[in-house]
Amino acid sequence: MGQDLRNYTPEDESFWQSEGKSIANRNLWISIPSLLCGFAVWLYWGIITVQMINLGFAFEKSELFTLAAIAGLTGATLRIPSTFFIRIAGGRNTIFFTTALLMIPAIGAGFALQNPDTPLWQFQILAFLSGIGGGNFSSSMSNISFFFPKKMQGYSLGMNAGLGNFGVTTMQILIPLVMTFGLFGGEPMILENTSGTLIGKIPAGSETYIHNAGFVWLLFLVPLAFAGWFGMNNIRDEHVSPDIPNPIGAFGTITFMLVIGLICAAFGLWLMLPAAVGGSGFMVSKWIVLPIVIALTVLGLKMIPGQVGQNLTRQYKIFGNKHTWAMTVIYTMTFGSFIGYSAALALTIKVVFGFSHIEVDGVMTHDTINPNGPSALMFAWMGPFIGALIRPIGGMIADKLGGARVTQWISIVMVASALGVAYFIQQAYSSATPEQYFIPFLGLFLILFAATGIGNGSTFRTIAVAFNKEQAGPVLGWTAAVAAYGAFIIPKVFGEQMKAGTPEYALYGFAVFYAVCIAINWWFYLRPGAYIKNP
Repeated sequence: MGQDLRNYTPEDESFWQSEGKSIANRNLWISIPSLLCGFAVWLYWGIITVQMINLGFAFEKSELFTLAAIAGLTGATLRIPSTFFIRIAGGRNTIFFTTALLMIPAIGAGFALQNPDTPLWQFQILAFLSGIGGGNFSSSMSNISFFFPKKMQGYSLGMNAGLGNFGVTTMQILIPLVMTFGLFGGEPMILENTSGTLIGKIPAGSETYIHNAGFVWLLFLVPLAFAGWFGMNNIRDEHVSPDIPNPIGAFGTITFMLVIGLICAAFGLWLMLPAAVGGSGFMVSKWIVLPIVIALTVLGLKMIPGQVGQNLTRQYKIFGNKHTWAMTVIYTMTFGSFIGYSAALALTIKVVFGFSHIEVDGVMTHDTINPNGPSALMFAWMGPFIGALIRPIGGMIADKLGGARVTQWISIVMVASALGVAYFIQQAYSSATPEQYFIPFLGLFLILFAATGIGNGSTFRTIAVAFNKEQAGPVLGWTAAVAAYGAFIIPKVFGEQMKAGTPEYALYGFAVFYAVCIAINWWFYLRPGAYIKNP
């Protein structure tokens, strides 16, 4: 345990049964909870902001949407360097170090949330650093892909990603519960609006320890860092990580590459933000900023001198493969939707159903508290729970029926579900009694989440079959990096369309994108004469 591995050959059945299987499973079962905490820290702003509204923090709803969007942008951008960590720094070194780094935003959030007068920019910085948790997905998936044979890629990657994604659900259930008592001491705040947990509503006037939302993750991160260091392995074979430096050198390389990603993400935020909050004032469109951020990050990493730059040049060969680009788009449909909806759902429920939408002097207003509105904290966990739970099943089905075929089926379901959600969210956002539309809204959203989960598993299978062993890991990381921008785009689009009074337009746009993915998947993998038939 903990030692570096050489001549690790999982495709050799005798080796797999005698040694490989136990090694692979040990690494997988340490990787999963580490990734779970990464998702939790990355996306906990979707729950924290709901409670900030309930406690009367003096921020606009549109400003609170930006916290999840900022975390989404940095988390997605950090997946680009994370894609290449395993070959450069080794799996054990990477998982240990990136898991330990999550303690920084967790501790910071715990202290910042103790003071209702904490300025918005401090929360934005903490959301920015929370992106470290989002970046961890690419390195984790790339790492696990090397431990298992091809016949088990759908299962192993589905388990790692699916159970890792339970960090979203775990966070959405755990945070509301730990805020109800003084687990870490400190002064409580008093609820101005009714809040909720999985087990029921909490009335206004109750005490809330919102700072526990940050501190609670230390209970898991500290032992997981130790487990990663003493229980995981680096694979030193040529096709994985042949030239790993000593641990201090590996940590230094990882830090330097993360800093490049953070600088590029910060530049993107600067381009988009108004001058009043420290931005450029140019208000550049997010659709222009994202390609700029991605390109700058890729180029910045490529310019690293010495062995790291040479290593990246070899891994960048994935960009010359047309299947890299096809799978990037298709995977964005599945995982991008899952992670984006996970980040936005709780606040969307609060804003759409927690307020009555009343016309005053010919103008629709959205500021009247709806006493009959559902508690966002009671229901928001359901979608991510279903999406994560079903993901390994999607991988196993794809192992039997083919990944592209399963992806095609779920894509059609996603189009229909998105259009249905669009209809009910439009009805609710123009109604004085929006709660009457909540059940069909939630039901269709749960179907949409289930489809994204199955599609995540099926796309893992396609990538594992369509690429050779050396390219499959980096491609998994790269596609996950681009798809993770869904955690930025979806909350951003929802926030903009809420402000414009047309939230249904967001879902219409997503449905159109899903239809484009259906065409791409068919052309590459399902049509007669497809490049690779139903991988």
